[in-house]
Amino acid sequence: MTVDLKGRRCLIVGASSGIGAAVAARFGALGVDLVIHCNENRDGADAVADAIRAAGGKVTVLQGNVADGEVAAGLVDEAGRVLGGLDILINNAGSMFGRTAIADATDEQYRQVIDVNIGGVFFASRRAAALMRAQRHGTIINTTSVAARSGGGEGAGLYGSAKGFVSTITRVLAKELAPFGVRVNAVAPGVIMTPFHDRFSTPAQLEAAARGIPMGRLGTAEECVGAYEFLASASMSGYITGQVIEVNGGQLMP
Repeated sequence: MTVDLKGRRCLIVGASSGIGAAVAARFGALGVDLVIHCNENRDGADAVADAIRAAGGKVTVLQGNVADGEVAAGLVDEAGRVLGGLDILINNAGSMFGRTAIADATDEQYRQVIDVNIGGVFFASRRAAALMRAQRHGTIINTTSVAARSGGGEGAGLYGSAKGFVSTITRVLAKELAPFGVRVNAVAPGVIMTPFHDRFSTPAQLEAAARGIPMGRLGTAEECVGAYEFLASASMSGYITGQVIEVNGGQLMP
């Protein structure tokens, strides 16, 4: 049990399913006061929240499209209002918007990938950075991807490039905010069986990916949760900032 997380105030952006939902469930069980965010999947977010409340946790659901910078920043402000402050921000929203070679990518796909995967992280982090800098404590944890280092699988290059930005801005923010007692890190999942891959990967692509993983299988959302818990806990990671934890079964060993 991670005792120092009890009573911490946390916003998880992108928590209606997959990794975000699994992190929310664990943090709720640890006594973290939560605001969880969703975009289109309100039913999923409500189900996550209901399960947390049934287990004795405290959670509020907020909805909005973080591709809109004002919405992303507003989520941080509203979470701070609901929770009475903000100790932890987890940026987990992201999407591939289809698999396309760069030469074939449309302007619309480019804007969608950039606005959600880069814009959502930038605008939420910018607002949280200002708040946490003023209060002189806090933790930001971004979700990047193995694709940020590998370039991604077939047709995932635009997504992987956007996640490269997420990994880099994690290091930038870590340097800028360290003097104010704020830590910034990231988790880079590999191929994790979530609704993300239900939408964007074929069974053949997933089978091929599993063959390239030393552990011989794909990961689960629950197997990613420990990395977020570790990075959120000052007692376990208080001297760690600017780092990207790879959770990929050995697929990539940087």
